[in-house]
Amino acid sequence: MKRILFGFGALALIFVLAACNTTFNPGQPAINPEHFGGQLGFGDIIDDGHDDHVHFDDGSRDLSAPLIAHDLATAGIVSSGPTAKTSKNIDARGLGVRDVAGATTDVWAHDGYAYTGTFNSPCGGDPDAGIWIWDVHNKNKADFVGIIPSPVGSRTNDVRVAAMNSGDILVHSNEACAGGPCAFEIYNVDDPTNPVYLASVQTDDVNLFLQADFGFVDFGVHNLWLFTQDNKDYVAATVESLFGNFQIFDITDPTNPTLAGFWGAEQLAFPDIDWVNTVDFVGEILPGNSFLTTGFGASANKFLHDVTVSADGTMAYLANWDAGLVLLDISDPANPSVVSVAIDPVNGSLDGEVNSHSVWPSEDGTIVVEGEEDFSAWEATIPPSNVTFGNGNPIPGVMAGTSFGDLIEANQTGNAGRVYADHIDIESGPDTGEYPAYEFSGNNFPLGGGSVSGDLVWVGRACNGDALLNPLGAGDIAIVRRGACTFAEKSQTVANAGAVAIVISNNNPNSTPWSGLRIWDYSDPVNPVLASIFDTECSASIAPGGSCDPAGTYSSHNVQVESRGNKTFAYVSWYSDGMLVLDVSDPYNPVEVGRYTEPGTDFWGIYKEPNSPFFYGSDRNGGLYIFKEQGSGSGK
Repeated sequence: MKRILFGFGALALIFVLAACNTTFNPGQPAINPEHFGGQLGFGDIIDDGHDDHVHFDDGSRDLSAPLIAHDLATAGIVSSGPTAKTSKNIDARGLGVRDVAGATTDVWAHDGYAYTGTFNSPCGGDPDAGIWIWDVHNKNKADFVGIIPSPVGSRTNDVRVAAMNSGDILVHSNEACAGGPCAFEIYNVDDPTNPVYLASVQTDDVNLFLQADFGFVDFGVHNLWLFTQDNKDYVAATVESLFGNFQIFDITDPTNPTLAGFWGAEQLAFPDIDWVNTVDFVGEILPGNSFLTTGFGASANKFLHDVTVSADGTMAYLANWDAGLVLLDISDPANPSVVSVAIDPVNGSLDGEVNSHSVWPSEDGTIVVEGEEDFSAWEATIPPSNVTFGNGNPIPGVMAGTSFGDLIEANQTGNAGRVYADHIDIESGPDTGEYPAYEFSGNNFPLGGGSVSGDLVWVGRACNGDALLNPLGAGDIAIVRRGACTFAEKSQTVANAGAVAIVISNNNPNSTPWSGLRIWDYSDPVNPVLASIFDTECSASIAPGGSCDPAGTYSSHNVQVESRGNKTFAYVSWYSDGMLVLDVSDPYNPVEVGRYTEPGTDFWGIYKEPNSPFFYGSDRNGGLYIFKEQGSGSGK
């Protein structure tokens, strides 16, 4: 498939195509100082309590990585969410069945057709991978039309369709899941039963030095937005690069897209640096990298996650993770300028995270709803699932919860049993029982379906220079507390003392909740005010229980806002909590007015049909749902 190489301004960019198959969990330095013999002083990434420890050399980021890790950790479990079906003011009218667990991603609709994306499995090359097209003229029945295939080795998380100057245009994102190409594809869907391929667009880091010397090219795209300005058509892309994550492409001629402009959160800290041409690695590139890889909580970074553009195409609302909610004036796409930054880690989240993930303004722009995403929840009870050894560990290892570590610390010897990839079975001793655990990704010696047996011995932190609190004998399993040094260092320390496996218990004594919504008052867009936050019962809980299933996923995900008359409503896909409708007309007092949940569903995407009671949800486990709002509701 043809790949388009683009120019920026008067500069001719020269590309070296990358495999686009390196993935990592966001939140660490995007440059490996080992390229420079380690003299820059970063060394290994420190185990400081973040759930994302890995080196990567080409700047690649995969914004789906935390969810992929969460899926792997709960493989074989279909999140059940609340135990009873709930239908409050929402009626499920039609289904487009795709009965494959974890396979369906986003949803969009246009002119009587709906479009759903494909997640990590099946990957591109599988005949079922790509954009699924559904005829939804009959709201009681979604008829399957066909599939726009993914490029081989890629997945199609996001899809957008809009009426543009050149016709009905569809764009879908590409993220590599088996070494395939990245960026995005463009199709004409004037006839959705016969999509016409127009172009494949490659997205690169904006810095020419990183392109040439580090191969920072062909990065994944996570989210897209189509917009017009008079007779010009554009795509806004969330690019998984290091610098210039927000990239605008002119697709007025959709067969010949060109990069029109870009912006990145690095410009908040360093607005005067020429990020295209700088070659000052130590004085400018590394400080920019450092700024982007710091933040709040478990996934500390300031990379862009999602974008929504105003109806007139002049304002871009950027959900920029720990940089907050950034409002850009893009009336001149070549020169985006910051209008404001909305961020409040103290009052805007129940656990001090920011994790700005999704965003949508009201029609007049006075109310903005921002979604937070967080998979690092309930960690005192449930072990983190998105952790990796990286390189250097000589023995198998798993992560356990804080409560497990506390239990073993209280009875430091005398336990014996087996360690599996997904649990620990203490077969004899004072702590006999079965406990959840998650195998490290990137483990050099994965357990897979096997196990390791031995005596379980508490040894403390196990960093270089730390005394082991109890001696290890050959064949023992070391139980180690998280913190202060790399996971690989802990693994090497206990292996040298004879351990055949390592269990690292989390060090977070305070279990944390999931994540919800922030509702902002943008009456003055230069000075936005946090009006309120909204959480569900399960997203606010600090531990599973009641209707909050330990296997559930209770982070909010996507949001869309619609104004009707003097009312403004937010439509939210909330994974295991289902589909929610909130009245946010008074942003200081959001009210839940509708919810649909069903055991086994895991809702990812939302699309509200304008000026209609119908909206669409994408269930990761089941495909497309067509919903209708009910005026009086059907109860619970």
